[in-house]
Amino acid sequence: MRLEVCCMDRVGLAKDILMILEGYGINLIAIDASNQGFLYLQFAEVNFDVLSELLPLIRKVEGVHDVRTVSFMPSEQEHYALKTLLKTLPDSVFSIDVKGRVRIVNESALMTVGMAEHEIIDEPLNHWVQGFNFSRWLSESLVLAQATRVNIGQHEYLAEMLPIYLPDESDKSILAGAVVSLKSPARVGKQFNALQSHTVGFENVLVTSDKMKEVLVQARRMAQLDAPLLITGETGTGKELMARACHDASMRREHPFIAINCAALPDSAAEEELFGFVSNGIVVKRGFFEEGKGGTVFLDEIAEMSKSAQVKLLRLLQDGTFRRLGGDNEVRADVRIICSTQKNLAELCQSGEFREDLFYRIHVLSFHMPSLRERKIDVIPLTEMFLEHYSQQLSIPIRRISAKCREHLLNYAWPGNVRQLKNAIFRAVSMWDGSAELSVDHLKLPSYAEGFGYFDHQFEGSLDQAMKQFESSLLRRLYPAYPSTRQLAKKLGVSHTAIANKLREYKISKQK
Repeated sequence: MRLEVCCMDRVGLAKDILMILEGYGINLIAIDASNQGFLYLQFAEVNFDVLSELLPLIRKVEGVHDVRTVSFMPSEQEHYALKTLLKTLPDSVFSIDVKGRVRIVNESALMTVGMAEHEIIDEPLNHWVQGFNFSRWLSESLVLAQATRVNIGQHEYLAEMLPIYLPDESDKSILAGAVVSLKSPARVGKQFNALQSHTVGFENVLVTSDKMKEVLVQARRMAQLDAPLLITGETGTGKELMARACHDASMRREHPFIAINCAALPDSAAEEELFGFVSNGIVVKRGFFEEGKGGTVFLDEIAEMSKSAQVKLLRLLQDGTFRRLGGDNEVRADVRIICSTQKNLAELCQSGEFREDLFYRIHVLSFHMPSLRERKIDVIPLTEMFLEHYSQQLSIPIRRISAKCREHLLNYAWPGNVRQLKNAIFRAVSMWDGSAELSVDHLKLPSYAEGFGYFDHQFEGSLDQAMKQFESSLLRRLYPAYPSTRQLAKKLGVSHTAIANKLREYKISKQK
């Protein structure tokens, strides 16, 4: 039960109210005083009849204007507001007393030290945090705010220490302890980058493996050039991220970066969207190449571009001009073009599905994004980065990856590459069940094996049937590239007769 008493500031008023409560045998749990003319009382629940007698008696006390029941005390609101703030903070926060013992700790800090709250409260912070003597610092004649590097186990953090001073009756300050905040190097780096006037996109690309380091070296050099750039790689490898990074690191970074998914552009609208539209001599729509003036136009999945749009793009690359759909005037384009594809453009040129002359125009500069299978060393750092990002975004206190989960992450084939990993971590965090660790069950990854694809857990059939299915699929893929039974037999290391029998069994023949 909580009461809000609206009253004047009078000596002895609280005593008069407490005497009324004492007459009913009510023990006071807490009392808050406000300089706004309010007094708050908390005591055990009483029945309606007692309350009906109590409120009129309190109203009769000299100086009391009114009294009513409330849901919470001001101190309770402040306490739970602080608790909620500490809970959602991504940094580890400790409140310590003048002897360096922990008094308050947030959930992120508990995750960092790997302890429960009851195990850390009243214990010296130096039991876990090495590299700085908190009790010695707090015993100095003048305690000032500090920042220094500290360690918890093998991990390094930036520690920010702020002393807590309370005013006494003579307006002097009394040291009551300190607040210690720990930031990881990755988080410090993010905050630093956020303060930069121009974020260089390559700083946001996580690089651990040698393959990605080589790609980054190439990309940094090519970003400074104004020639067309082609980025190749499987789906989900981060081609658009690298294209944006190239733009951010170029002289065009002050101008627009426009990303266009060619696969999402219908053939009928592709030219209009890219080059604009004119009707009766009036420009009805400006295309992406005009909208991106001075900047970069990123053509994602260029292999999906329509044949007519390919012709106009070729002309733009040749002389830097184009015509709007329905128009006669030449428009000069001031953009850098970056393209990406997950397909083999050279093969598409051979089959006539992509213009060979356009391929040579967009292939002036190029680099290849390796799949996640080729850069397994990056899997755990990427997981930790996504886990931290989404945990902060959704205020979920997941900070650790279980040992079994780490093994599973490293052994998984990742056909969807970094995008699949990112989505799996987002799903795991958003469906958080209260666990302190990320487990294999949280990921809910479909079973997958290289060369076979996704497995159905409800698969029915024999091993012989599965082998025949794989054998048939392999022969159908290889036969066009090795169009004679002798060539195919040599490639697979079996006899000519065996291959001929297999082709006959699976009814595989040359395409006419």
